[in-house]
Amino acid sequence: MRSSGTTVAVAVDDNDIRRGMVSFVLNYHSDQLHSIILSPDPRLHYPLFIDFAELLDDNPRIAQLIFCKPSDYLPRFDRAAILAQGHALKDLEGGSSAATVKDYVHVRVNVSGSPLECPETFPSIGRVRVRHRNILLTLKGTVIRSGAVKTVEGERVYECSKCKNTFQVFPEMENGNYIKPPSSCLSEKSTSCEGTRFRLIETSSKFHDYQEIKIQESTQLLGVGAIPRSIRVVLKNDLVDVVKAGDDVIVTGILTAKWSPDLKDVRCDLEPVVVANHVRRTNELKSEIDIPDDAIMKFKQFWEGYKDAPLRGRNVILKGICPQVFGLFTVKLSVALTLIGGVQHVDASGSKVRGESHLLLVGDPGTGKSQFLKFSAKLSNRAVITTGLGSTSAGLTVTAVKDGGEWMLEAGALVLADGGLCCIDEFDSMREHDRATIHEAMEQQTISIAKAGLVTTLCTRTIVFGATNPKGQYDPNQPLSVNTTLSGPLLSRFDIVLVLLDTKNPEWDKVVSSHILAEEGRGGMAMDNEEAAAGLKDTCWSVPMLRRYIHFVKGYFRPVLTKEAERVISSYYQLQRRSATGNGNAARTTVRMLESLIRLAQAHARLMFRDEVTQLDAITAILCIESSMTTSAIVDSVGNALHSNFADNPDQEYAKHEKLILEKLSVYMTERITQPQDHR
Repeated sequence: MRSSGTTVAVAVDDNDIRRGMVSFVLNYHSDQLHSIILSPDPRLHYPLFIDFAELLDDNPRIAQLIFCKPSDYLPRFDRAAILAQGHALKDLEGGSSAATVKDYVHVRVNVSGSPLECPETFPSIGRVRVRHRNILLTLKGTVIRSGAVKTVEGERVYECSKCKNTFQVFPEMENGNYIKPPSSCLSEKSTSCEGTRFRLIETSSKFHDYQEIKIQESTQLLGVGAIPRSIRVVLKNDLVDVVKAGDDVIVTGILTAKWSPDLKDVRCDLEPVVVANHVRRTNELKSEIDIPDDAIMKFKQFWEGYKDAPLRGRNVILKGICPQVFGLFTVKLSVALTLIGGVQHVDASGSKVRGESHLLLVGDPGTGKSQFLKFSAKLSNRAVITTGLGSTSAGLTVTAVKDGGEWMLEAGALVLADGGLCCIDEFDSMREHDRATIHEAMEQQTISIAKAGLVTTLCTRTIVFGATNPKGQYDPNQPLSVNTTLSGPLLSRFDIVLVLLDTKNPEWDKVVSSHILAEEGRGGMAMDNEEAAAGLKDTCWSVPMLRRYIHFVKGYFRPVLTKEAERVISSYYQLQRRSATGNGNAARTTVRMLESLIRLAQAHARLMFRDEVTQLDAITAILCIESSMTTSAIVDSVGNALHSNFADNPDQEYAKHEKLILEKLSVYMTERITQPQDHR
């Protein structure tokens, strides 16, 4: 009698929990239920997103059970969501005739903003231990491998030959989703029938989509000397193909274990695996959600204040880029234009001309190249930093790895940085054939792969930011390809190549040393507090504000060229082509230079908060290209990019450059018109 009473109490308890789950879904998520009911296809798997914090407020008991025993209670929540559809369908009667109850609904639990974001239930991947098994665990990392989508058997129904009772059998994750036939009758009757012969009911098997990904902990969160750890994540049904290699994700799921494949001479171990319940991409959080309306208003007010002196306003923004490095105006302008980029152009045939710009810094040791690389990575929502010596062609592009008997692709640096920034330090240390692999990635923005029977094309819409030392002492009389040992085809793909030469100027050394000592005296405190973000005028912009500004202008403005800008860019390109043969710049004066000029002019228009490329933008683009020429064709006064400082009156300085450039271009155009044309 006592055991019978215990069974009844548990049953009542289960009914209470089921009723609590159904009422929670109906009260808080009726809109999602109605959307699922009205969906036309009953064979699809539908997610039902709930917030754990909301469930904890409404029913703490159910929330605790889901946290402590997710393997038992998450499937019950799925069944409760199906029951809730039946209640919601009655409310919709008289509505659409297509409304039906869907059998494949999965409750996805979002732990954001709940107590489960504590270190115990939200550890780093390297700190996952056995104690985290069978609780609702949350992990954060970057997807480094994305496997193929497979089909697995999710359940079978057997019938006992003795008592004719039917029961479900589910696969075992530990044994590679193998469904083991039952050894005894699993009927829930009070007296066991002790049957040992069972018949599989045909057409009872249910199949699920199945995908394995691998996530690695973020390198920014690691301690000194720590190696980033990785863990496998299993995605099922509606979660497959929601992420790709390179995405930053937060995964909520159940930690279990799986036997590693049985390979010859390899020890067989239990490998930790997370069966995902909810996957959230954080890439979009940085770029889209982080830009509130009040920040956009601040940007507009900032440019209103500099309506009469726009270049002074531009320089205020540029001073926020790498503020610990004194001066280097040309480099900071080039970094800003590279990160903002131009507008991608697609012609009638479908051919694309890239909108991303590439930048190469060539300089003597101690000129701040690596500082700019690291700072640029902070301003991009996706960034991968690597060095030339530690990068192979497979590490930069994609690697074919054999995993469990099948080949799959593991993303390299350029693929991981798709839609972001790839910084390559010590560019000259790379082997020649490794450098050749990034030619296609830089210009066509794709990587074509034919490895281990896998033939595919991957997207690499990334900005490449390289830094290199010159080969020995830099010789201004030699072409850039000789000084850097980089080939002409590779150099022509960089929009800007800046040469930073340490010429040992006494006045410059005095100013720089004073700046460094002043920074040390101030304790290295940068103006990145809230006051700097609030009062943008004449203050050094903080990193979050700069990141917001760059993302906003990239998404909001699509500048078009005016007639004046077109004329200036066209004349300059023709002049460069004419003088390229004699000044050692033949490797860079290709049609790509014309595309670079257009991209840089569009980027400058975006930086200036405009939707139109004016003559000012075209001449600024020319000045950037001129700075990257070893022997200048027009402006001899640009000088060394290392010693370029912020002008006290930038508008006056620009007027001087504009007059000089327009005079040179008009002289060239006059000569061209008066000279007889050779039509051979």
